[in-house]
Amino acid sequence: MTRPAPRSDWTVPALRLGIVAFALTNGIIGYLLFRGYWARGGVDWVEGAAGIAMFLGLTWLAWGAGVGLLGLFTLGRRPAIEPPPATGRTAVLVPIYNEDPASTFARVAAMCTGLDRLGVADRFDIAILSDTTSDAIALEEAGWFAQLARHAEDGCRVFYRRREINHGRKAGNIEDFITRSGAAYDYAVILDADSLVAAETLVAMAARMEASPDVGLIQTVPQIVSGHSLFGRIVQFSANYYSAAFAAGTAMLQGAEGPYWGHNAIVRMRAFAESCGLPVLSGKPPFGGAILSHDYVEAALLARMGWRVELHPDLGGSFEEGPENLVEFAKRDRRWCQGNLQYLRLLIAPRLRLWSRVVFAQGIMSYMASPLWFAFLALAAIAADRASGTFWLRPSNTGPALLLTAQVIALLLLPRLLILLRGAFDGTNRLYGGTGRVLVSVVCEVVFTTALAPIMLMVQCRAIWQILTGRDGGWPSTQRGTSQLDSVTAWRAVGWIVAFAAAATIVVIVSMPEAVAWLSPVLVPMLLSPFLVQWSSGPRGPKWLFQTPQERSMPHVDQDRHRVLDSWRMIDKAEAAS
Repeated sequence: MTRPAPRSDWTVPALRLGIVAFALTNGIIGYLLFRGYWARGGVDWVEGAAGIAMFLGLTWLAWGAGVGLLGLFTLGRRPAIEPPPATGRTAVLVPIYNEDPASTFARVAAMCTGLDRLGVADRFDIAILSDTTSDAIALEEAGWFAQLARHAEDGCRVFYRRREINHGRKAGNIEDFITRSGAAYDYAVILDADSLVAAETLVAMAARMEASPDVGLIQTVPQIVSGHSLFGRIVQFSANYYSAAFAAGTAMLQGAEGPYWGHNAIVRMRAFAESCGLPVLSGKPPFGGAILSHDYVEAALLARMGWRVELHPDLGGSFEEGPENLVEFAKRDRRWCQGNLQYLRLLIAPRLRLWSRVVFAQGIMSYMASPLWFAFLALAAIAADRASGTFWLRPSNTGPALLLTAQVIALLLLPRLLILLRGAFDGTNRLYGGTGRVLVSVVCEVVFTTALAPIMLMVQCRAIWQILTGRDGGWPSTQRGTSQLDSVTAWRAVGWIVAFAAAATIVVIVSMPEAVAWLSPVLVPMLLSPFLVQWSSGPRGPKWLFQTPQERSMPHVDQDRHRVLDSWRMIDKAEAAS
C-alpha cells in the first residue's frame, strides 16, 4: 500500500473554485435551455418556479459529475513512500446495536487472526461496545463473546461491554469509551458492526497517523462485499467500480477538511477527545435532540480545532456490507435524511471552516434534490397545461428541449463511461472480469438505477415531509443479510407510491394527455414499484454480472471470517445436539 503524494497549497482552493464554476455553469445553461422551451415571451410564476427548481437540481447533478471527472484526472499519481509501522497503541472500536452477534464477532476474530499473523497484536486492542436493547440478543452476545475470547486468548486482547442506557446512540457509545478508557491509547480505529478491515490496513492506518502529527483523522474508502441479491450486488458493483474516481475527486476537493463517514477510519485519540464532544440540539426531534449524522459534524469540529481530516482512497483492505433490498436501504436512508436536515441548524455554528459549512450544505442538498426534481416535474406540467401547448417539446422548440435532455444524460453517464474507458486501458476492468462483462454490468446498472430513481425520489420526498411535519424516525436497528422480500412486505413498503402514481396517471391522461409519453419513465416504475422491490430482493442474473474483484478472489480477512464463522456454527450445533 502506498500513500498519495502531498498536494501544493494552491491546488485545493483552485479545485474548489473549478467545481463551483462547473456546477453553476451547467445550472445556468440548463436554465437558459429551459427558458427556450416556452415559445411565448415572458415567464409567469409557475414557469419561473419550475426553472429555479430545475436550475438547483441540475447544479447539484453537475456537482456530483464534476467530482467524478476530477477524480479521473487525479488517479494514478506518483505515490509517496509508506511510513514505518507505528509504535503507539491503537484501540479498534466496534459499536453494535441489536446485531447478529455470531457474524459480528466472527469479523472481530478474523481481524485478530490477521494481527496475530503479522506479529503486531500487542499494539492493537479490540473493544466491542454494545448498545443492544434486546435482552435476548444481549444473552447471545455474551455467549459468542466467550467463543471469541477463546479464539483470541493467545493473540490480541478483546473486550466487551454493554451500556445499560444508550444515550447519544453510536456517537455516545464512542464517547463513553473515550471518556473511560481513551487515555490508554494513541489512536482509535472506528468501525461499524459490519466492518471488516485487513490487518495490513490497520497497521498502515496507524503508521500514517503516527507519521503525520497534524492529522486528526484518516478515512478509508470501504468496499462493499457479501452482496447476494440483485439489489445488493448492483449496489456492491456500483460502489466498488465507481468509488475510486469519486473518492479521488473528493480527496482532492476537500483536502485537509476531508469527509468522515463514521466508520472504517482512524482518529487521533487526543484530538478526537478534545474536539468532538457533540452538543444535544435544543428542542425535540426530528430537528432537536441527538445529532444523528454525527460523522460530518465530528470532522468539522476537528477541522475547527486545526486538525487535518484526510481521505486516503489508496488504502485498500477496508470492507463493509451493504443493504440487500430497497426496504432496508430506505430505512437507513430515512435516518440519514433526518440527520442531514439537522445540519440546517449547524450551518451558522460559530468558528467552523467555510468548507465544513459547504459540506453541511452538500449533506442537506443530497436529500433536498429529490423534492426539487419533483417540484420541477409538477410545475413544468402545470405550466405546459396552462399554456395549452404540447407538453415539454413544442413543435417550434424542440432544439432547447433536446439539448437539455442531452445535458442531463451527459452529466449522469459521462463519468461512468470515462471510468469504463479508463478501466479498459489501465487494466482495472480485468479485475472485474474484462471490459465486455463490465460494459454489460454498467448498462444493466444504469437501466436498474434509472427504474429505481422515481421510487427513491418518492421515498425521499416522503421522508422530508415527515421530518418537516415533526415525525421522528429514530435510529432503527439494521437487519443485515436479509434479502428476499415477499409480496406483502413489498406492498406495505411502497404501496402508497402505487396509489400516488395511479392518481397522477389518471390526472395526466384526463387533463394533459400529451404529457403521458414524457411522464411515463417516471410513472411506470412507480406503478411497478412493489414488483421491482420484491424482484430485486432475490438472486437474479448470471454470476459474472456485477462481479467484483472481491468475488473473484476473496480477501484473506474475509476468508478468515468465513472460516471462523463456519467453525463456530459447527461447535454451536454440536453443543445444541448434546
